[in-house]
Amino acid sequence: MKWIPNFNSSNSLRVIFVIAVFILLFLSSIAYKHNQDLNESSKLVMHTYEINIQLERLMSAIKDAETGQRGYIITRNGRFLAPYLYSRDKVNASFITLKKLTADNAIQQQNLENLFKLIIQRFVSFENCLKYSDPKTYDKRKLDNHMFGGRILMENIRFQVDKMNDIEKKYLEKRLKIYDQEISLSPIFSVSLFLTALTFILLAYRQISRDFERLKVYNKKLLISSGLMAESEVIGKFSTWQWDLDSNKIDYSDNQFRILGVEPNAFVPEKETFLDFVHPDDKDAVAKSMQGIIEKKNLPFIYYKIVRPDHEIRYFKSTGKLLTDQQGSKILLGINFDITDEHLLNIELQERNRELEKSNKELASFNHVASHDLQEPLRKIQTFISRVSDADKAAMSDSAREYLFKIESSAKRMRVLIDDLLLFSRTNTTKKEFIKSNLNELLENAESDLAEIIHEKKAVINVSKLPKLEVIPYQIEQLFINLIGNSLKYSQHDRIPEIIIESEKVLAINYPDLLEQSIKKYHKITFSDNGMGFDPQFKETIFVLFQRLHSKTDYPGTGIGLAICKKIVENHRGYILADSVPGKGSLFTVFLPD
Repeated sequence: MKWIPNFNSSNSLRVIFVIAVFILLFLSSIAYKHNQDLNESSKLVMHTYEINIQLERLMSAIKDAETGQRGYIITRNGRFLAPYLYSRDKVNASFITLKKLTADNAIQQQNLENLFKLIIQRFVSFENCLKYSDPKTYDKRKLDNHMFGGRILMENIRFQVDKMNDIEKKYLEKRLKIYDQEISLSPIFSVSLFLTALTFILLAYRQISRDFERLKVYNKKLLISSGLMAESEVIGKFSTWQWDLDSNKIDYSDNQFRILGVEPNAFVPEKETFLDFVHPDDKDAVAKSMQGIIEKKNLPFIYYKIVRPDHEIRYFKSTGKLLTDQQGSKILLGINFDITDEHLLNIELQERNRELEKSNKELASFNHVASHDLQEPLRKIQTFISRVSDADKAAMSDSAREYLFKIESSAKRMRVLIDDLLLFSRTNTTKKEFIKSNLNELLENAESDLAEIIHEKKAVINVSKLPKLEVIPYQIEQLFINLIGNSLKYSQHDRIPEIIIESEKVLAINYPDLLEQSIKKYHKITFSDNGMGFDPQFKETIFVLFQRLHSKTDYPGTGIGLAICKKIVENHRGYILADSVPGKGSLFTVFLPD
C-alpha cells in the first residue's frame, strides 16, 4: 500500500537545484576571477600612467630649473632662482616615486638609474654655470662650455625619459588591450549568468507546473478512490482501520462505525471503546488478540461476535497486516468483515448437509432394498415361470400363453433396470481409488465381456494405442463396455458393424469453452461407428438419465447406459460429447486428464 504518491519530479527538482547551485557557484567563481583580472588590468594601466606622469613631472622640474637658471644669469634677479632651488626637491620626490613604481621592472630600474646620473650631472652643470656667471668669478670660456655641455645633458635626459616613456607606452598598449578584452567579457559573463539562472528558473517552474497538474490528477483520483472505497465498504459490509503502533493512535473508516451500529465518529477509536461492543463470550479472546498485535505486530484471522446498541448480535471476522510508511512509522492496517449473513448461511448449509446425510442413508437403504428385497420376489417370479413346462403351456389358451410371455419379458426388463440403477448408484457412491492403468488392457476386458454380441454381429473393432492414465479401473472398463455396446446395439442390419477407437494428446487451451484450463493436457479418445446414428439435436439429451431416442420394443434398454458414461467421465474430471449423422454413424469423444 502506498501512503504517499512517489513523485519522480521531486528528485528532478533536487537535481536541477544542485546543478543550478553548482553552475552559479562556477559562474560566480569565474566572474570573481574575471573581476580580479579586470581590477589587476586596471591597476597595471594606472601604474603605467603614473610612471608617465612622474617622468613628465621630473622633466618639468628640470626644465623649471633650467629656465630659472637662465633668467637669473640674464637678469641677476634672485627671484628666478626659486624654481631652480625647488626643482631639486621635486626631482627627488619624483625619483623616489619612480623608484617604487618600477621596483618590479629591472630594465626600467636601470634606465631610471642612468636617468638619475644624468640629472645629477645636469644639476652640477647648473651650479658651474651659476659659478662662472657670477661677476666675481666670471669666466666666459668656462661658462660657454658648461652652457653647451648642459644643453647636451638636457638632450640626453630627454632621450632617456623618452626611452622610458616608449617602454611604458608598449606596456600601456598591451595592458590597454588586455583591459579592453576584460571589459568586453564583462557583459558576456553577466548575460551568461543571467541566462543560466533564468534557464534553470524556467526549468524549475516547468517542473513545478507539471507537479501541480499531476498533483491535481492524483487528488482527483484519490477522491474518486476514497469515494469508491467508502461505497465498497458499505456494499461489501466491511470496514478498515489503522493503528499507529508508535503513537498508539487508531483511525476508523466511516463504515467501521456503521457496522457497529452507530453514526460515524460517534466515539473516539480506542481499544477499550471497541471492546465495549464485543460480546461477553468473546471479549477475553479479542482482548488477547489485541495484546498479541502489540507484541507480535500481526493479526491473524479472528472470529467473534459484537453486540450493537440496539442489542442486535452480529458476527465479525478481522485480520490485519503490519506496514511501514516512508517516515518509518509502524502502522497496522486492519479489515473487519461483517459475516453475519455468511454465518447464518453456514448454519443453513449445515442443516441441509444433515438432511443430505439423512437422504444418503435413505438412498443407501434403498440400494439395499433394490439389491436384495426387490430382487428376491423378482427371482421367484422368474423361477416359477421357468417351471411351467412346455406341456403345461400347450394346455393353456392362446391368451394365457401370451400373458405368461409378457410376464416373463417384464421380469427380465425389471431385472435389467434394477442392475443398471445399482450400477449408476455405485458410480456415484463407491470409493474413487485412482490407479495407474493401461487403457489397452481395460479395453480388452471390455471386449471380452461383449465377445458374444461381437461374434454374433461379426463386428470389427479397430483400436489405436491407448495411453496409461491414473483412473478408476472398473469405471473406465464400464465406460468402454457401455460405449462399444451402444454402437453394437444401434448397428444397421444390412452392414457389418465397424467401430474405430483412436487416441491423441491435446492441449486444454485449444478447447477453452469445453475443458478445465487448470489442467494443461488431456487425452482425447474417440469412438466412431457406422451405425444408424441419431438426430444431432439430441446430442445433449442422450446423456440424461432414462432418456431414450427409440421405443423399448425396437431397441431394448433402460436409458441409463450413456448417463453412466457421463458420470464416469465426470468422476475423472473429464468431458464427453456426442455427435452423429443419421444413417451414417455416431461419434463419441471422451477427454481424460493427462
